[in-house]
Amino acid sequence: MKIAIGADHAGFRLKDEVIEFLKKEGHEVEDFGCHCADSIDYPDYALPVCEQVVAGTADRGILICGTGIGMTIAANKVTGIRCALVHDLFSAKATREHNDSNVLAMGERVIGPGVALEIIKVWLGTAFSEGPRHVNRIQKIKALEDRFAQG
Repeated sequence: MKIAIGADHAGFRLKDEVIEFLKKEGHEVEDFGCHCADSIDYPDYALPVCEQVVAGTADRGILICGTGIGMTIAANKVTGIRCALVHDLFSAKATREHNDSNVLAMGERVIGPGVALEIIKVWLGTAFSEGPRHVNRIQKIKALEDRFAQG
């Protein structure tokens, strides 16, 4: 699987650990930064990851900031992205099965690398259920995107 990944200054350390883990698991990873603790703006790093996912040049995206909240908000402004903020294994599985999330957001200041790597393992290993009620809900999300998309 090809994974696009990005982080802000509060998430770049965990991002580096995630990249190492993903490569060991056999995934191809494209790193969109950032690479230092200098304060930056998370939307600038969320956008290129989401663009890769929407374009189909990445299968999934992972975003990391201090809490994961800012990255999640920014990512979900991109049409076609269903970004889930996840800090536990149950949510990692549920968001893939029920919401077909294509971007995962986490907070480095909220969870450590051990939990983060387990979340990623579950999230990448769980398929969308494709049950009628879940498909219907995804179609309704797409309808909302179409209705409120600008430009």
